[in-house]
Amino acid sequence: MPLVFAGICSHAPGITGRTQLADPEHRERFYEAFERMRIAMEAANPDALVVVGAEHFGNFFMNNMPAFAMGMADYYEGPIEDENWLGIQHGRFPGNAELSKRLIMEVMQSVDVAYAEEWKFDHGIIVPLHFLTPARKRTIIPANINCQGPPLAPLHRAWAFGEALRHAADAVPERIAVIGTGGISHWPATPDSGKINEDWDRDFLDRWVRGDRDALLAYTDEGIYRDAGQGGFEIRTMIAISGLCAGNTGEIWCYQPIPIFAVGCTIGVMSLAG
Repeated sequence: MPLVFAGICSHAPGITGRTQLADPEHRERFYEAFERMRIAMEAANPDALVVVGAEHFGNFFMNNMPAFAMGMADYYEGPIEDENWLGIQHGRFPGNAELSKRLIMEVMQSVDVAYAEEWKFDHGIIVPLHFLTPARKRTIIPANINCQGPPLAPLHRAWAFGEALRHAADAVPERIAVIGTGGISHWPATPDSGKINEDWDRDFLDRWVRGDRDALLAYTDEGIYRDAGQGGFEIRTMIAISGLCAGNTGEIWCYQPIPIFAVGCTIGVMSLAG
């Protein structure tokens, strides 16, 4: 079956952990866009949801940091963080090791990807799932792009990873949805936490909406770090979605800077018409 849904969303821990501190109008605008995404994804009736995230040293560390990894287990647990801090109750999420293996084998035809039979979800995956799969019944397949520990996965390889995921999704009989999660500009765990470069974010989202490969891959890590902070490295997950949907365009359903969430909160979907 072909890919049935693709989109991007933010995953900052403040989205669930600092709910009451945000401007109510801005917060609800973002939450409503998340609900719109949930409804759209449900309407596509996927058999599994692949979540391309940016893991934060919870499962992969500097002693073993793959550029790309995918989960291959029948269930996952999370959050790895304190549930009271994150505002999300700990629990299990269903996986499908056999389906994961088939997808991984297809991805491996063009991109070297590690696999993990154990994976504890941090906020990078579980915050989106809190909104998109609240019943925790949807089959989840986590994927990770190294956006944290240099040397980072090159941007063109993030695009190629998305292309490989598209080939894999189209090669299996199951209906596959894919989302990429990350910040745009943000400076987590630094004195600049809460800073948001709205102009930079909107320029990136314009490139993403257009599916402009050359423009998306024109960024340098030096420039990203200068203008979007270390959190900006997570654009790799969104670039992967552009590669997944190469030749198509996207639509931004929400971009709302919320400083107490430490990020410009984003929801976007890609057309699958091409």
